[in-house]
Amino acid sequence: MSSSKDQNIESPKGMPIEVLGMYLFIASEAILFLALLFIFYWTKSNNPGMWPPPDQPRLPLLITGINTVILLGSGLTMYMARRSVMRDNTSALSRWLMITCLLGVVFLTVQGFEWIRLIRFGLSINSSVYGAMFYIIIGLHAIHVLATALALLYVWVKSTTNAYSAGSHRGVQMCYMFWLFVVLIWPVLYGLVYLS
Repeated sequence: MSSSKDQNIESPKGMPIEVLGMYLFIASEAILFLALLFIFYWTKSNNPGMWPPPDQPRLPLLITGINTVILLGSGLTMYMARRSVMRDNTSALSRWLMITCLLGVVFLTVQGFEWIRLIRFGLSINSSVYGAMFYIIIGLHAIHVLATALALLYVWVKSTTNAYSAGSHRGVQMCYMFWLFVVLIWPVLYGLVYLS
């Protein structure tokens, strides 16, 4: 029989391993984007007066600016989804998750049309170092948005069956963390790639 002293000892509570893993994954992704931006700016600094190359089309600033607002709006809807699950409001959770997914799809669709126009105007991954760097950096972000939107869709389907609650919402939390990363890194990419 254990003593009363032993019964009062609580196990230490720390960060769940999944959350720690997500923080580490986000940190590694941030380092990847920083490395690509460093290469972008190093290449730009070695081509003064020729960046972007004069024969390459200019990036669509206005539509991408509007698209940036759409993606930032999806960050707000994702926040509302997490807030809803913390309040055990499963119907609001499902609604906010679906809106977030739709905004992500709108962002990707607009970006896809932008790329089609840029390719028609001569900016491709093979047209120049500028084109290659643009599509690698912005394309990598698009892949992140797509993957996270698919994960959100999965979480949304589960949310329609009341699979999440304030006490059990790990899937929502993981999507929330990574979606915010994808949303918040985009204005940095827009500013440094589109506006530079």
